[in-house]
Amino acid sequence: MIRAVFFDIDGTLVSFNTHRIPDSTLASLRELRARGVRLFIATGRPASIVDNLGDLRFDGYVTLNGGVCIVDDRIIYRRSIPNDDIKALLEYNDSHDRFPCIFVLDGVMAMLNRNDTVDSVMTMLNIKMPRPSSRAEILSGNVYQILAFFAPDNDTEVMRHMPGSETTRWTELFTDIIPQGSNKGVGLEKMLAHFGLKKEECMAFGDGGNDIEMLRYAGIGVAMGNASDNVKASADYVTSTVDDDGIRNALLHFGLL
Repeated sequence: MIRAVFFDIDGTLVSFNTHRIPDSTLASLRELRARGVRLFIATGRPASIVDNLGDLRFDGYVTLNGGVCIVDDRIIYRRSIPNDDIKALLEYNDSHDRFPCIFVLDGVMAMLNRNDTVDSVMTMLNIKMPRPSSRAEILSGNVYQILAFFAPDNDTEVMRHMPGSETTRWTELFTDIIPQGSNKGVGLEKMLAHFGLKKEECMAFGDGGNDIEMLRYAGIGVAMGNASDNVKASADYVTSTVDDDGIRNALLHFGLL
């Protein structure tokens, strides 16, 4: 029996085309809650920019690809990137093409080396531009995630300098650098343990490469129709796209509605 459902935001709950949650999804989530199913967010976004969900209520938030888990505005789990890895990335960046990076610290998003690609991504995600920062500020706090704007071909080379971190990518424009062993699957595990639920009792929806571990961990993993092939291959079921009532169609398929 499914007692909890986890949702990615961008490309899953919220359309990249309209920047809105489809009406069919809004209705479905309200029906689920009325049936006693717990609802959760599992996103790469920090909590400070989970701002596109309207008046929907959720029981908990897995943010920063599993790096910070929040229930009732209280952090129940968090894991940051080792400071040595941050120093190594900054040194590597200085000696190469100075690619843009957005660092997610405690309640702050700080940016180095802004360019046109950053502008286009912020527009795509419909979020406010992070403010410029300095090396000193970045090194003075806990960094939970880095949005690093380099091509997929450079993943291996850059990450060679960051042994305490790993990369998860859902777009060719940038990658999310997160602490080693931290992913949405880990976030689900922490959240389910907090509520005394089993993974067999949860379903998860996602569309990006950073959703793969979550889809594999959940009792039922559902890939959106707009997901890439490797994400679909990691899921138990592939539904239609976010704009074609994908969430409602999957919930109906599994008899949750």
